[in-house]
Amino acid sequence: QVQLVESGGGLVQAGGSLRLSCAASGRTFTMYRMGWFRRPPGKGREFVASITWSGGNTDYAHSVKGRFTISRDNAKNTVYLLLNILKPEDTAVYYCAAGTNDSWGSWGQGTQVTVSS
Repeated sequence: QVQLVESGGGLVQAGGSLRLSCAASGRTFTMYRMGWFRRPPGKGREFVASITWSGGNTDYAHSVKGRFTISRDNAKNTVYLLLNILKPEDTAVYYCAAGTNDSWGSWGQGTQVTVSS
């Protein structure tokens, strides 16, 4: 079990930026990857970005590629998501996740990101 604590959400104007943080604790040695998902209002959860813990290999959803950047600080067991050129459609609850190579087993509580037009 990995515990995840998120921070950094808030209200921002379209075109602005925000950085989300997620600190992991517990059985962090089991983590193969960490990632971010989001749930827009009235919609289901969708994948945003992920990064492997050791190699730093990244994946992005098409909708955010080129605007968002995921990174990690292994020494701090922390993953970040930099959200640039924000759009109103980016408004969602953003969730941090951690998992093995084939499953996402741990989730954060979520942090609200609201982008105004």
